[in-house]
Order: sequence, then C-alpha cells, then structure tokens
Amino acid sequence: MNENIENISRQIRSWCVEMTTKATSGHLTSSLSAVEAMAVLMFSEKKFFRYDISNPEVLENDRLIFSKGHASPLFYSLWATAGGIEKEELGTLRKFGSRLEGHPTRTFPFTEVPTGSLGQGLGVGVGEAIYLKKYFKEDQEAPRVFVLLGDSEIAEGSVWESAMIASYYKLDNLIAIVDANRLGQRGETVDGWDIENIAKKFEAFGWESICVEEGHSIEKIESAYERALKKRKPCVIVTKTIKGKGISFLENENGWHGKALGEEDAQKALREIGESEEYIFQKIYSPSTYEKRENKESISKLEREIFSLGAMVAPRNVCGKALAHIAEKNEALVVLDAEVSNSTSSQDFKTLYPKRFLEMFVAEQNMVSVATGMARRGAKPFVFTFGAFFSRAFDQIRMAGYSDISMVCVGSHIGVSIGEDGSSQMALEDMAMFGTVWGSTILYPADAVSMKKCLDLSLSVSGIVYIRSTRAELPVIYTEKEQFLRGGSHILRKSEDDVVTVIACGITVHEALRAYELCKQEGVAIRVVDAYSIKPIDKEMIYQSIRETNTLMTVEDHSERGGLTDAVREILCEYKEQKKIHFHSLAVRKIPQSGKPEELLHYEEIDAQAIYDIIQKVI
Repeated sequence: MNENIENISRQIRSWCVEMTTKATSGHLTSSLSAVEAMAVLMFSEKKFFRYDISNPEVLENDRLIFSKGHASPLFYSLWATAGGIEKEELGTLRKFGSRLEGHPTRTFPFTEVPTGSLGQGLGVGVGEAIYLKKYFKEDQEAPRVFVLLGDSEIAEGSVWESAMIASYYKLDNLIAIVDANRLGQRGETVDGWDIENIAKKFEAFGWESICVEEGHSIEKIESAYERALKKRKPCVIVTKTIKGKGISFLENENGWHGKALGEEDAQKALREIGESEEYIFQKIYSPSTYEKRENKESISKLEREIFSLGAMVAPRNVCGKALAHIAEKNEALVVLDAEVSNSTSSQDFKTLYPKRFLEMFVAEQNMVSVATGMARRGAKPFVFTFGAFFSRAFDQIRMAGYSDISMVCVGSHIGVSIGEDGSSQMALEDMAMFGTVWGSTILYPADAVSMKKCLDLSLSVSGIVYIRSTRAELPVIYTEKEQFLRGGSHILRKSEDDVVTVIACGITVHEALRAYELCKQEGVAIRVVDAYSIKPIDKEMIYQSIRETNTLMTVEDHSERGGLTDAVREILCEYKEQKKIHFHSLAVRKIPQSGKPEELLHYEEIDAQAIYDIIQKVI
C-alpha cells in the first residue's frame, strides 16, 4: 500500500514540476510540501476520503477545500490522478480560457469555493460541516469536510473566528490539515516549525490536535488520519513539512515562493524525483448511501403580518417574522446573525425556527464564510448584522460573489438616520461595497411592506443580494398588492406638469414625499420615485423621467459615491437622445456626528427642506 502512495506522490510531484514549468509560473514549492498529506487522504486503502467522482455535487460526498489555494498544481494533480480530468489538461495550467486557473475557481468542477485569498477556507468548511451534520440521521456518520491550510494563513484572524465557531457547534466531521513548511512568501512564518505551538492555539479554541513531526511519512500521516476520524471534536493535524520537498536544490530554500523552474532545472528536478508508473489512475472510494433525515421543525401556523397604510413601523422590525413565514415553504432557508439579533430582529426567526438559526457571535468574516459553505451544500442563507460591519467581511463577500452561490445579506443601522449612535455605527459605504461584487443585487425598501416583499424577492434572486434595513419607524406607503421586482421602481407621485423627478430610496422616499407637499403648496408639481432596486436600477424609469421632466434629482442616506447617485448617473451617461439633462444629487457629504435623526438628515442636506430648496433654485 505504501509503495502505491509513494508512486502516486512521485507522479504528482513530477506533474507539478511539468505544469508550472510549462506555465512559466505557479506555486511549485508550496505544492510539493503537502503531497503526502493529500495523497494519503485521497488514495489510502483505509478510505479516509469518500467521493463519487462522477457526481461531485451529491450530498453524501466528503469535501476537500484547499484554503491554501496557491497550491493549485497539487490540487489539480490530485484530481487528475483520481480520473476527474485527463492528464493532458494539466498542461493548460494558468492559460487563458483554461479551467485550471492560478488559484482554484468554480470553473474547475471539483472546487468547493474559489480560494487563494487566505484565511477563508476553514470558515467555508465550517459552513459545509454544519449543513452536512444537519441533513443526515444523527445515528449515522455525516460526510466529512477536510480543509488544507498553509502555515502563513493561520496568522489571519478569520481562521480563529472559524476555529471558535467549529468548537462551539461541536463539528466532529471537520478536520483541518496545517501544512507547516516554515517558509512563507518572503521568509519564515510566525511559528516556523513549532508545530506544537500551532496545535496549542487550536486546542485553546476547543479543538483536538495531532502533531506529525515527520510530515512526509506515509505511515505517520495515515496514523494521524485514523486518530482524527475517531475524535468527537473538530480536529487539526499539524504536519511538519519541507517546502520544495523532493527537489534537493529547492528544499527549505527561501525565495522560491510562486516561482517556476526553467526547462533545464525542471529536467534536473524530474530526474531527482524519479520515475513512477506510466500514469497511475487511483480510484477514490465512493461514499455509502446515507438515509437523509428530515430537517423540519414543528411550529404553529404563522400568520402573515398585514400593515395598514400610514402605520408607523420600522422596516428592520419585520425581517425575522417575514423570513419565518417564508421558511414555512422553504426548508433550505437558514439565518445567521453576528450577536445583534435583538437589533436586526432576526431573533423573531430564532424564536420560531431555533434549529435553522445560527449564532455566529461578533465575527462577521467567519459568518460570511460559513454562509458561503452552507450555500454550497444547498442552503439559502440570510446573513444579518449592522450594515457598517459587513465592511469587515468584504473580502469574504467578494469571494462569495465568485463562488456561484446565492446568499442574502441584510444590513441594519444604515445611514445617518440611525441618530445618536454616531458615525462608527452608520453604514454609509455599504451600497458602494456590495455594488462592486460580481453579479450582486442591492435592494433598499422604504417601508415594512416593501421590506417583506424584498425579502420574498431575494429568495428567488441568484448571487449575492444586499438589503438595507432601516432602523427608524416609517409610515407604511404600500399595500400587499404591490409588486417588487429586481430592477424595478415605483412612481409614487406623478402628473403631466411635473418639472422635476425626485428619485429616492429607503428613508429619503419619505423626505421626497414631504418635499412634494411643500412644492404642492407653491403650485409646483414634482414627480417622486421610489428606486428600491439600486442594482440593477430601473433604466426605463430614468429614461421616462428624462423625456417627461428633463430635470432629475437623487436623494440618498449614503455616501455620494457608489449608491443611488452613481447608479442613476451611469444610466444618464448611456442616454443617446440629443437632449440637455439637468441632474442634481443630494447625499451624505459631511462627516456625520451624533444627533437626532431629523437633525442629521437636515445637517447632511438630504431632508425634505433640502429637496425643496434645490427645486426652488432650478424651476
């Protein structure tokens, strides 16, 4: 058996050399250090890793995440050895149009999530492990999740957020492997080869740990996996390895990170690695058939909240109950919150569906990674925190956008209208941030009814959806009959005599309606539009407004960059008709401070009076 793994290891090392040399780039030495750990995992006769290679998405499969995404030559070579791709495809590494990109992406069929932005893979693994435990019978073994970590990336705080949550949820189906090869990109890592210290850090978060001093010993690694799979807690295997292992002039040598060998050195390296059999194909053992368990919870029939026109309701306060209503017919819906559920109102969902609510504590980076992992296995996660705090997790949100998953992020405490809490709590850049995420959608409801409708809508929208959740009590302006669409808007006030179109969103819709009444008293007609869909914006509404009023104004409780103003401005730039367009924007342009909501809206010049004043100047 060991001879077989040794042959596979030689083959993989040779392929890593050949493919990086052909690509003239790639992380060769980082791949070589983890060869034995991964070859034993996937190909040992002891069946540590179970996977139906003909059906990568079947729920029963174990999962392998390369958080150490730069070791992609190793990752691709493993799956070629398993017969998942043809050997010849390895020669396309890093070529334009190839599925084998520099760091793994979802174009490669065996990639769980795109990795390479370090420190995120463990959180995704936590999410997958949680979901897999939930959906299998408690008396049967759930599929296992294996995460390969580099020793450089465990300096990332998000890794320890993930370690904390894995312990809290007792994820005995999660195994992390730390490839402690001592050298990072520019020199020694924070722990070097002190693998005992790395293990102690994980133990401090409630993990079991196993240290492997001989990280290239097949026997020692096999023993470590056997022990890890018997643990009743999440377990980390810390392997002491040599960067560049198998090539003497690269072993433990600094300065080779991310560099490929030239042709002459590559041939020298291949001779040193030695020959393996002409092409070893090694089958991965398929999983047994598991009987899935029901994940339903018995709750009393939940009545849908109906609000009367004019009722004063904070949009954020309807989120939890609205989602609970949706969850009655959607078993995939889960809610995650960062220890602010009494502010976001997600606690109302927790009360009704406690098993489908996950407390992530104040660890937003890990929360988004966990949601990404759960989404990869079929969940529809709704992620709650203050809008400003999503900025901590922007890298995770960015990578989720590349992961071909659907997730809804709900941000409360948005804009200066939150009042006295002050600038640290005010989300003023959140739409700009989410707007840059690939394929994202941004919704900003203006009342309780539209909040419920946007939550409903988001369930059917693919990709990353962001919903702004207003803290202030606002009058209900919609009935349950109103429809809300991605890329839609509602014209709330309109006449043939309109001289200005005021396009608003969220709380400023109500300021625009007040400005309408002020203008009406002066005999001035203005149009008021609720642009609840910021991305995509309603292009036809804007074109119609240009044709019929010629003057447009945007009003938003957000920075002037990246929100409603820029969304409308982009459409104006695309407008082809030969017509002069007058455009004005009101947004947050001053550093905010504590105060009453109405004081801050007035200070930032985004209230009804500011709208009225501009209109008086332009008519």
